Amino acid sequence: MRRYLNKQMEQNIDISDYPLETLIAEIAAGSRASVSSLYEKTKTAVYGFALSILKNESDAEDVLQDTYIKIWSSAGSYNSMGKPMAWILTITKNLSLSILREKSKTADISEESWLLFSTDGSFCETEDRIVLETAMRILSDEERQIIILHAVSGLKHIEIAKLLSLPLPTVLSKYSRARKKLQNTLKEGI
Repeated sequence: MRRYLNKQMEQNIDISDYPLETLIAEIAAGSRASVSSLYEKTKTAVYGFALSILKNESDAEDVLQDTYIKIWSSAGSYNSMGKPMAWILTITKNLSLSILREKSKTADISEESWLLFSTDGSFCETEDRIVLETAMRILSDEERQIIILHAVSGLKHIEIAKLLSLPLPTVLSKYSRARKKLQNTLKEGI
């Protein structure tokens, strides 16, 4: 791995093109540039997932920052199993749940906060924005988390099940119900 990275550095390849696992390996070796690249690649998914759990933009921003601090300090203990995004989102989930335990709150997200998040340029297509804005309004907490993890983070249903500590059939049925809710709402013209 180290030889591959050194060869890439010699060829002046942009570090932002590295796969997530390579970036984590570089972070473990002390590369601050890799933290920046990892942040740019994953910040939308991390923030969206934290926001779906905490329902508080300030707390989600704190978790976003704390996630990358934790990644910096824990990258050396990362065991590559081909699931770097699941590892990152597990850190996000644990930090979010810690905040919920500390504050024992579940405040609603203001619609303005969600609109700011969903239109920050991370989602290019208007259809994606409409679906995510609708999801925030009409879906239950678990349905919203499952949709965001699948749509924004690109996680597979089995990965979502492990991350949320839910049985796979539950994730699949909640995902299916949430999609139907969204489709019906979109057909009705929101």
